[in-house]
Amino acid sequence: MTKVKICGIRREEEAEWAVEAGADAVGFVFADSKRRIDVETAAKISALLPAHVLKIGVFVNESKENLTEIYKTVNLDYVQLHGDESVTFCQGLDLPFIKAISIKEKEDINGSLHYPGEMILLDSGKGPHRGGNGTTFNWDYAEALTHPHHLILAGGLNPENVREAIKKVRPYMVDVSSGVEIAGKKDRLKIESFISEVKSV
Repeated sequence: MTKVKICGIRREEEAEWAVEAGADAVGFVFADSKRRIDVETAAKISALLPAHVLKIGVFVNESKENLTEIYKTVNLDYVQLHGDESVTFCQGLDLPFIKAISIKEKEDINGSLHYPGEMILLDSGKGPHRGGNGTTFNWDYAEALTHPHHLILAGGLNPENVREAIKKVRPYMVDVSSGVEIAGKKDRLKIESFISEVKSV
């Protein structure tokens, strides 16, 4: 069964909604974003989460020192790297990580194959930010992909399209942020609807 990550969590009640609805992971954004959370607040929310829910921090071009410090302070399970981090940088990181790859063209998929790590995240390359733009990429690019990693699919997913996305890409996990929001804030019913759709595929 496909796993679900609810990303861009900023408040305790949002984390509670995600957990109660059956989320497998939550994401805290520490990069420049309208969903950015401070380390202290993230640590408080993290401490409330059950052990089986993965805690993933989202970063863009962060130093190894800061990654390590925030990883420990918030008690993260993974750091998600959304910037220009090289294969060499990732190889030298003593932390569990997920490399995010922006997909604009089909060839962009090939770049994801070279990264080490257990999981890779495919996100849309369209929009002003490194992620969380609410735009999809062409899922056909990933449909025939034979990948050595667990694949996380992100980019423009919502309760209406996630079923089709899963059937095409067959990812290990789907990652949603703006697709479960109303007016820029997480919505409980949308979170429940999204997770229900995923778990029923």
